[in-house]
Amino acid sequence: MEESNQNRRGLLIVNTGEGKGKTTAALGVVFRALGRGKKCGVVQFIKGKWETGERKFAKTIPELDFHVMGLGFTWESDDLDRDKTAAKQAWELSKKMILSGEYDIVVLDEITYAFHYGWLEVDETVRILRERPSQVHVIITGRNCPEPILQQADLISEIRSVKHPFQSGIKAQIGIDF
Repeated sequence: MEESNQNRRGLLIVNTGEGKGKTTAALGVVFRALGRGKKCGVVQFIKGKWETGERKFAKTIPELDFHVMGLGFTWESDDLDRDKTAAKQAWELSKKMILSGEYDIVVLDEITYAFHYGWLEVDETVRILRERPSQVHVIITGRNCPEPILQQADLISEIRSVKHPFQSGIKAQIGIDF
């Protein structure tokens, strides 16, 4: 089935909520798009300390630009100023990727935490999202997505936690969690 341009435009997709799977869902869309020959970019705002499975696999895919810009989880940080600088650098790269028009999909993974900590301006992000080329899809992941972004979104998925293995003492597992 060929894609027509009729009624097509870049979507703003938000995966938010307290549950596990926001990044996983975004990467599923990336995987689907790559299978269709689309160019994709991922910017991770928080993750960064360990070599995840998606990070390792991304290195093997030429059509995927995968940037791990974060320095690890903020609750483990001993220098939040350094984390703030990393978030600002991630946003500068994200803006270039979004506005370039070279990418079909850009994922801003866990950017919502940068808003929560006051490291990035929501209003600037909303402006960039409005100014993006019409064919560029953007996926935002993270808890507590700011209302102005939710208002602009075309698709919002709220992922809630019903049951989590950690509650039973089961630790994160390779291939499932990282």
